[in-house]
Amino acid sequence: MLELMLCSMLTVLPDYLYRRFAQGKRFGREITLYSVWYELRWGITACLMLTVSLITVIFYNHPASTNVTAYFRTVSILPETVGRVAEVYVGVSDHVEQGQPILRLDDSSERAAVEAARRRIEETDASMIVARSDIAVADGQILQAAESLQQAMDELATKQELVARNADVVTRREIERLQNVVDGRQGALAAANAAREGAVARLDSLLPAQKASAVAALAQAETELAKTVVRAGVSGRVEQFVLRVGDLVNPMIRAAGVLIPDNAGRERLIAGFGQIEAQVMKPGMVAEATCISKPFTIIPMVVTNVQNYIAAGQFRATEQLLDAQQVQQPGTITVQLEPLYEGGLDGVPPGSSCIANAYSSNHERLAAGDLGMMQTFYLHMVDTVALVHALLLRLQALIMPIQTLVFGGH
Repeated sequence: MLELMLCSMLTVLPDYLYRRFAQGKRFGREITLYSVWYELRWGITACLMLTVSLITVIFYNHPASTNVTAYFRTVSILPETVGRVAEVYVGVSDHVEQGQPILRLDDSSERAAVEAARRRIEETDASMIVARSDIAVADGQILQAAESLQQAMDELATKQELVARNADVVTRREIERLQNVVDGRQGALAAANAAREGAVARLDSLLPAQKASAVAALAQAETELAKTVVRAGVSGRVEQFVLRVGDLVNPMIRAAGVLIPDNAGRERLIAGFGQIEAQVMKPGMVAEATCISKPFTIIPMVVTNVQNYIAAGQFRATEQLLDAQQVQQPGTITVQLEPLYEGGLDGVPPGSSCIANAYSSNHERLAAGDLGMMQTFYLHMVDTVALVHALLLRLQALIMPIQTLVFGGH
């Protein structure tokens, strides 16, 4: 509309002034509602052609977009387990620091598991004390068996020496009995040694392994207990947090709330430009933006990134074939705009709706001086039209807040 008004001032208005003052024609007489087209045909035709040309030049070389938003990310507040809320540490809207607890689930079963794991550790420690006592008992049994064996061997040696001197002093049956006693006491000594080795193995290998397993079980139980307390992963604000004690939370079905990180959406604007500007939009282009939440203000911006893909063309593998007719609206080119100066987006709440203009510069091509006359004239016209485009943005910055107040939109 503004382009049409500007072009009409350069075409229709001079045509009317010529017919009014040069030819003496007046509205209501020679110029009527039915003769407007015939009387002002040259001005109207030139106005339409100039308007189309101006719009084409402006919006191709200096793209504009009303689809500009200060997007911000949110973090879902999700527990790692299913549980019922036992305690809430924040309000409906509250600021939290990283690591600060937000809510606690019912942890009775987890605490019972932690206590059971601790009891197993204490039981293992008691078994190690008993194993040390068993080793001491085995040492005593070994000493006793060794002394008994030595006594039996000495008695057998004495009897054998007597038999060697006089065969009639000791009977053969007595010698066999003493030999059996020595063999039995050797077996008792071997059993005592085996019992000690078993007690040592139990103390050095089995019980430490059982204790390590109990410690690991305790660590796992404490980890599960810690999961019942949901903490903030980043510093930010918890908004619209209506979860209360007694509510059931399931990470697969229902999130506990939303956490908005600090400075989210305050670093850049995300704009969607038409596909026709795909060859024009380049990183480094200077841009300007104005937002409803910060009226009557022009924010200098710079294009930092141009997405190489158009979101409307994406699809995922499903059991249905893709139908191109389902893509009813052409997608836009996603562009990131960052403030040219520090603090440019101060006062712009994340999620604000904005409009933006980007300006292409042909100064380097013009300075090179290797262009033809028509190309030079066209590029000069393009750069000159950028001033008109900037003026239009400032007019929109003035009109948009008023339009929002009157019609409730932008």
